[in-house]
Formats: sequence, C-alpha cells, structure tokens
Amino acid sequence: MTIKNYQKEVDYWIKTVGVRYFSELTNLGILMEEVGELSRIMVRKYGDQSNKKSDEGMDLADEMADILWVLTALANQCDIDLTEALKKNMEKKNARDIDRHKNNPKLR
Repeated sequence: MTIKNYQKEVDYWIKTVGVRYFSELTNLGILMEEVGELSRIMVRKYGDQSNKKSDEGMDLADEMADILWVLTALANQCDIDLTEALKKNMEKKNARDIDRHKNNPKLR
C-alpha cells in the first residue's frame, strides 16, 4: 500500500463509516491521546515501569497504526499530500544533517 492510497482509504472510511471528519482540533486531541497510549506501552516495555492489569492486550504496532491513521486524517483535512511532504522532509534532513550525526561525539 502506498501512502497516497492510504490517504484515499482513510478519506473513504471517514466519509462512509465515520460519516464525516471530526474538526481538526478534535483530531489533534485524538492524535495526542494516541501518542499517550504509545508512550504508555513504550515506558512499560522499554522503561522502568511495570505493567498494570489495564495494560494487558495493548499492542505497540496497533498504537503506532492508530497514530498514523489520525495523522493521515489531519493531512487530508489540511490538503497535505503526505507523499510529497515526506519527500521534501527527507531532502531537508539530507541537506541539513549530511555530517551532523557523523560528527557527534555522543554517537560514537
């Protein structure tokens, strides 16, 4: 599946199953909630906190997919072509950071 196809699928789902898009601010809030759920799993899996009973059944991959879904919905609402945005972002990173990390003594 391409990113462009995924944007179309999310749009179709929202307009059929979901009826309509939530407001951009509502979707931003939902995105923050999903990031919080990802954070909870990561902190318990890779950090120092232990699991709680309520953490059972939480799935790291599913939470990442939820984040991508809501971010895609926001991109659709804001008329952002994520494929183009990602290409431009990689170009920016490659130009800006060509030697930055190689020269970082903290990474050696």
